[in-house]
Amino acid sequence: MKKVDFYFDFASPNAYLSHKVIKNIKERTGAEVNYIPVLLGGIFKATNNKPPMEQFFGVKNKNEYQNLEIKRFIERHGLHEFKMNPHFPVISLQIIRGAIAAELDGFLEEYIDKVLVHMWEVPKKMDDPDVIRAAFEESGFDSERLISQMQNLDVKAKLISNTEAAVERGVFGIPTFFVGDEMFFGKDTLWQVEEALSK
Repeated sequence: MKKVDFYFDFASPNAYLSHKVIKNIKERTGAEVNYIPVLLGGIFKATNNKPPMEQFFGVKNKNEYQNLEIKRFIERHGLHEFKMNPHFPVISLQIIRGAIAAELDGFLEEYIDKVLVHMWEVPKKMDDPDVIRAAFEESGFDSERLISQMQNLDVKAKLISNTEAAVERGVFGIPTFFVGDEMFFGKDTLWQVEEALSK
């Protein structure tokens, strides 16, 4: 079966948009999507990269154009549930550790689906422990278990090793996709990902 590795972190609005679109690609191609939770902040640090807001700060018209591209993408794919998180940038460390815990317990995709709602559809301050707990409870998760697992040394170590392995593989930002050894960066390469999966 064809497979796409999706390096993922909740911190990125483009990861949300890609997650929504890749579901349709999965249906059309029959491919498996392998979500790999990583820490975007850790990737930035390791690669000396910066978020676009920071990278292009003071560059006349650049961020405005990026916002236009996001609007076009939303229109093209009908992703009208998306709302920019007013608390952006949200430090995603706790909730991405939660993704590692959910993966170990076998419900990673459900966890991603539901936590993305709290980040980018009904946006909340998802780096506040009380807000995280309430969001987990609202999603029907065992909040006590997840919150305790987020402090587990093995969970922390797995997130670090996922992030280091991503950088080793060539990742410098999120979302990044691999089909075999072919790397694709950014939501705007999803048509190329689909092409590679359809070959």
